[in-house]
Amino acid sequence: MKMSRQFPLNALRVFESAARHLSFTKAGEELGLTQTAVSYQVKLLEDTLGEPLFLRRPRQVTLTDAGERLAPKMSEAFALMSDAIAGLSENAEGTLIIHSTATFAARWLARHLGSFQLANPGIAVRLETSQEVIDFSQTQADVAIRSGKGKWPGLNADPVFKNHFSPMLSPDLAATIGGIAKPADLLKLRLIDPGDPWWPIWFAAAGLPDVDLAGRPSSRFGAQAFEAAAAVAGQGVAILMPEFYADDVALGRLMQPFDIVADDGSDYWLVYPESRRNVPKIRAFRLWLAATIAAS
Repeated sequence: MKMSRQFPLNALRVFESAARHLSFTKAGEELGLTQTAVSYQVKLLEDTLGEPLFLRRPRQVTLTDAGERLAPKMSEAFALMSDAIAGLSENAEGTLIIHSTATFAARWLARHLGSFQLANPGIAVRLETSQEVIDFSQTQADVAIRSGKGKWPGLNADPVFKNHFSPMLSPDLAATIGGIAKPADLLKLRLIDPGDPWWPIWFAAAGLPDVDLAGRPSSRFGAQAFEAAAAVAGQGVAILMPEFYADDVALGRLMQPFDIVADDGSDYWLVYPESRRNVPKIRAFRLWLAATIAAS
């Protein structure tokens, strides 16, 4: 079908929202329309195209094959239009908003972002941190750093770091018990956040699968970076990603007593909406990130 200026653009916008939410009601809430108006616009588009885009079931709608083919293309098209309009009020290539976990931001990203800005002087960078998993449709962000399995609906996920961990502590704390010779020696010291699920995984990998940490004083710092700071201060043993703390080891603030590392099957990923993968500032950042990690 040849598109003309009379093509129902508003109906396409309504369809994109309904397809993303798989709900006429939620699409109406997002667009400020009634459910009836959403249904009318979808029907208008279906009549124009000559085939159904949704299967209507009680309290549920699902996409037809035609709807499945059309939905991602519409999401990408509207994302490109949104970026084009936003670009009118931004300088050159605009502002890249990065959402990250506090630990990744503090221990790696903030230390390297300067090279990205030098390579891309037309892109301003805004870095925001929290432990929450953001919803890109509800939060202003272009990309995010997440820890997980790499499977999030509607998002592309590029691998960043393997998420493996090992106990780390200050050398002075280790000296208070005559050093750390075997994994069981760690149990003589305070463990920072003994409720962290990483601890039993690591002890099992170290040959101590039956360690009971339930009776230990509980503590929770909310981010690995804060636990590392407590470990540097000699307040206990933290379970950390060694790659993030190589400088602390080199300076003698922390030690990793064992080469044994474990993982829980999750890794760090760069994620961004599939529909925005070709936005220039996002493409520039993901290419830079991949190259920088490979070099380091």
